[in-house]
Amino acid sequence: MKTDKTITLTDKFIMHTYKRIPLVITRGQGVYLWDNNGKKYMDFLGARGAANIGYSNPYIIKAITMQAKKLILVTNDFYTTPQAELAQLLVKHSFADQVFFCNSGAEANEGAIKLSRLYSYKKYGTGRYVIVSATNSFHGRTYGALSATGQRKYQTGFGPMVPGFRYVKFNDIEDMNASLGDDVCAVILEPVQGEGGIYPADKEYITFVREQTRKKDILLIMDEVQVGLGRTGKLFAYEHYKINPDILTIAKSIAAGIPMGAILATKEVAKVFDYGTHGTTFGGSPLAANTSIAAINYIIKQKLPQNAKKLGEMAMKFLLKLKDAHQDKIKDVRGLGLAIGIEFYDPDVASKVFDECLKNGLIINITNGNIVRFLPPLIITMSELKKGLEIFEKVLSTLD
Repeated sequence: MKTDKTITLTDKFIMHTYKRIPLVITRGQGVYLWDNNGKKYMDFLGARGAANIGYSNPYIIKAITMQAKKLILVTNDFYTTPQAELAQLLVKHSFADQVFFCNSGAEANEGAIKLSRLYSYKKYGTGRYVIVSATNSFHGRTYGALSATGQRKYQTGFGPMVPGFRYVKFNDIEDMNASLGDDVCAVILEPVQGEGGIYPADKEYITFVREQTRKKDILLIMDEVQVGLGRTGKLFAYEHYKINPDILTIAKSIAAGIPMGAILATKEVAKVFDYGTHGTTFGGSPLAANTSIAAINYIIKQKLPQNAKKLGEMAMKFLLKLKDAHQDKIKDVRGLGLAIGIEFYDPDVASKVFDECLKNGLIINITNGNIVRFLPPLIITMSELKKGLEIFEKVLSTLD
């Protein structure tokens, strides 16, 4: 089908919830995507953090094919081996004791909200249900996750929000301390705010939050939907802070493109989910679970967290030099591993950079209007990363 026809049909029959890039993508391989005219693009968006192991990974294709031939889906009324083995794998490599499987990051955060409130209800009764969230956060578009999201622009027109959420300034210890009253059951934080513009949490901040939540028996939920599973330079981002949360939510890259999410929790917390308190039809299906096993094992065996750390440090050095050379355009460069944000003073300049990068075969992303976000697949090589950064540098120089 020709590009114009695909775009026309999409615009006519699909709701306009995305401002789509006018490309029809037909295939992917490694860190590259191709449109239906055969043009090749290096992908620095990485499916918004879902393509950690790249596109058309043969290891994943084999796992999907083998499982699809045996069993794609069965109700969770039955036991399945892929689900059991995946849960064991996640527990082995994390703080957690038990896992709940779902289909997305929003669902994982919805479940974490329910789990936190139920934990507090069973232990303390009513009146202790408030969940503290950070401004500029993003936790999903379903109602509970949207209510936890500390950005009004996502909530406008959808009110009233679910009650019982309190917003505090991110990385502000005093504001957090003032918010932790007797009505609080949980705090939910992203270790790196992704949609908000790649803002890593300060170590002192996370340490303080963990100390206070432990002291007051408030649960700490870490939302690693975008930055978990290797992106920050460790398998899980919470490891950078030398603390353990009570609940961890992950999704996006967990099944290499197959819809999948998970809630990880300590046994003390997980036990409050009893028969009938939570459920899902598709979560943890044999197909998704077996694919997740393959994806996580690949991330670990290929040492992708280590690659993200090494290449992320190289990219940051390069970009900081670029910032010095373009002080009139670039306000800030920040990140952790291969989650990097370049903040421009002018949203129009960021938009021009996006357009010119696309013309030069580099796919990037703009979040919050003026922040270019890099989330390349973690399989990217040093030479590929340098090539992408050189395109970015060339584009900036043309705007002088």
